[in-house]
Amino acid sequence: MTFIVHGATGAQGSPVLTALRAAGHTATAAVRDITSIDGAAVAVDYASVDSLTAAYKGASGVFVHLPIDSTEQQAQYARAIGEAISRANPARVVVSTSGYPAVPGTGPSILLEELERQDCSFAVIEPCLFLENLLLPIVVGSVRDEGVLRYPLRADYLTSWVSHLDVADVAVALLTDTSITGRVAVGALPPLLGSDLADGFARHYDRPVTFESLEPEAFGEQILPLFGEQAARPVIDAYIWRKGLPGEVISDEHSAQKLLGLTPRSVDQWLRDIGI
Repeated sequence: MTFIVHGATGAQGSPVLTALRAAGHTATAAVRDITSIDGAAVAVDYASVDSLTAAYKGASGVFVHLPIDSTEQQAQYARAIGEAISRANPARVVVSTSGYPAVPGTGPSILLEELERQDCSFAVIEPCLFLENLLLPIVVGSVRDEGVLRYPLRADYLTSWVSHLDVADVAVALLTDTSITGRVAVGALPPLLGSDLADGFARHYDRPVTFESLEPEAFGEQILPLFGEQAARPVIDAYIWRKGLPGEVISDEHSAQKLLGLTPRSVDQWLRDIGI
């Protein structure tokens, strides 16, 4: 079986590509620059239906996640991918919402609407917040230097945190087992508080670590030098939005635990697996 993996040089696609190849499958990276990756690769432009169609032709499955961009650009990408899937008719499509809600009119929502209109076997991976966000130098640095995990969530904010490695495990399962369709939520159950994250770091580093809630704007001031204004603003706004939510907890009914028998890594297991 041959699988096409979008964003294979990035944080989300790379673990999927690695996991597919480790399981003995033929996996091709769908990237803008094929010189940026080892192994089989195909050049694609998210806005080019022709390039996407050529990549998908004859594929056993396609893993898709939309790149971070403006709402308008993501909508364009979603329509192009949907049209390419319609033309190429790959045997299976697995989409990750990348932690963003499928709000009507947004890229993830448009792409899902496109798939629902087609006679296509597909599944949707729905993560919440990624543990990899905690690897920002300003976050993990304060853990190492001060024993304090600072993050822009309330102390009582329950979240089904998940790692990119866990999403990759679910993606491989869904690409190779077409019996599961529809939504598959991925994340910790029971959900985690900031103090639980801190405890995971404490176990890994064998030292006390406490959690400290940070205001989103204060967090924004720290990430601006790293991201730049254009990239940082959506991140800041997302955490401001979260201030009004009770938390982000996946439902057991749609969870990977129930549907696939896959339990996400604990915080300390994830830290061991990534070797940090």
